[in-house]
Amino acid sequence: MTLQLGSLRKSLTALVDILTVSGNDQRMGQLSDIERVAIRAGAIRHFEITYELCWKLMARWLNANISRGIADGVTKRYLFHLAAENRLISDVERWMRHQEGRNETRHIYQHQRAEAVYRAAIDFAPDARSLLGVLKSRND
Repeated sequence: MTLQLGSLRKSLTALVDILTVSGNDQRMGQLSDIERVAIRAGAIRHFEITYELCWKLMARWLNANISRGIADGVTKRYLFHLAAENRLISDVERWMRHQEGRNETRHIYQHQRAEAVYRAAIDFAPDARSLLGVLKSRND
């Protein structure tokens, strides 16, 4: 089964683009507080979307290529272990930290938590890019 990776590709591109803008201190310094908050909120939202696509595509790939139903209804930790065993990802604990960041998105109305989730999005982007590359190369 060939996985459709277009949504992940687009979502990851949007995440990386907005992280690039938000990481440009000179440009961000020219914006109002509300504009800076909006850009960071956009980064957090793209992190949420991209993270959700990543774990769902991991599960689909495992179900299609390892064993039908192997990833259905499992915990994220177990899913990430399966993904690591099958060389989709390299570090289960990093992906668990991404999961923790995703869980924190429910509390972004608190400035400290929003900042933590924003930092989680920055850490997540390279791992999402790596997963996309692996899925592309093993998508048959």
